[in-house]
Amino acid sequence: MNFKLSFIPKRSEKPRNKGVTMMMDKGLGLRETEHFIEASAHLTDIVKFGFGTAFVTRQLEEKIKMYREAGIRPYFGGTLFEAFYARGMFKEYIQMLDKYDLDLAEISDGSIIIPHDEKCKLIHELSQSRTVLSEVGSKDSGILISPAKWVRLMKAELEAGSWKVIAEGREAGNVGVFRPNGTAHTMLINRIIANVKPEDILWEAPQKNQQVWFIKLFGAEVNLGNIAPNDVIPLECLRLGLRGDTFFDFLPKSYADRLKQVNDDADDDLADEQE
Repeated sequence: MNFKLSFIPKRSEKPRNKGVTMMMDKGLGLRETEHFIEASAHLTDIVKFGFGTAFVTRQLEEKIKMYREAGIRPYFGGTLFEAFYARGMFKEYIQMLDKYDLDLAEISDGSIIIPHDEKCKLIHELSQSRTVLSEVGSKDSGILISPAKWVRLMKAELEAGSWKVIAEGREAGNVGVFRPNGTAHTMLINRIIANVKPEDILWEAPQKNQQVWFIKLFGAEVNLGNIAPNDVIPLECLRLGLRGDTFFDFLPKSYADRLKQVNDDADDDLADEQE
């Protein structure tokens, strides 16, 4: 970092297994990609070409090369995998990954139904040649999955070979582990983390309030995804306690208590003046 500051939480170095930040690229141009890399490559671990954008993105190979040379692992969104699978083209999907030399791939079933045994077989097969992310949860807000089933699916997919399981939240952050208003399904998440190691989960959390919630629960090293390009640096500041939302979370308790008391006293003085 640019200068020293005490009581900043330690962050793992890239390439890292925890504290992962996944940026969601929904169609950046080459110049935008260059600007993103210049500003945020050091804070970004993986980049997902969202849903099926890889199919229509111009100069795709050049973008992939840019990310890779910047130390970022790019991959195609799970919806693109589902588009291939729904057409009976799994072998062609692997060939396509080979064509673009992608060592990271996602297998999901958020838009279609895949028998879970079959999904785990696909994860196992793909994991023999590359790192696999698998996603649990439906993109349809009308499809509800019990906490016990969330746990069972996540465990099975990790055992099948997934590097991490993605907890569905969509790019809007209003399904899966979130309620339609964007707040976290606290009971569901508590049940999940009681049975699955948090470092094995990548939480889709596109909204700032969701990022804050997960950082307060797990700390700076929580894995977070579906982060907008312009939000990667603000997210890192949340992780390090350098924004108001997490400012007191990483200070020693004695410091935090003293500063909060000063703030409370100042608020009381202001209220007295207004009266």
